[in-house]
Amino acid sequence: MLALRELIIETARETEGIISLEETLKWGEPSYITKHGSTLRIDWKAKSPNQYAMYFQCTSRLVSTFKSLFKDSFNFDGKRAIIFKIDEDIPKEALKHCIKAALKYHKIKQLPTLGI
Repeated sequence: MLALRELIIETARETEGIISLEETLKWGEPSYITKHGSTLRIDWKAKSPNQYAMYFQCTSRLVSTFKSLFKDSFNFDGKRAIIFKIDEDIPKEALKHCIKAALKYHKIKQLPTLGI
């Protein structure tokens, strides 16, 4: 979870056009939002102790786009999340593309692959 938090903050710093990143709690989960972005959340749940997840707004095109571009890199939960196993390495560069797309979503949602 800390690695995901650090990657979100790092990606926001590196992304042109992102001036500020708000870190807050939504539904008791660490959440991140930018002025023109879609909320991004991270969490671990006791009912699935061997995994944790990065959640995206399920009404967006984010996860469906990630599935088409990164189907061999990630495991997904429907239209709402990328799932990580506790003992697996995170494909950081691919995940940074996903984070960047979420943080800029309302500026790029009209692009065919969200600018990825």
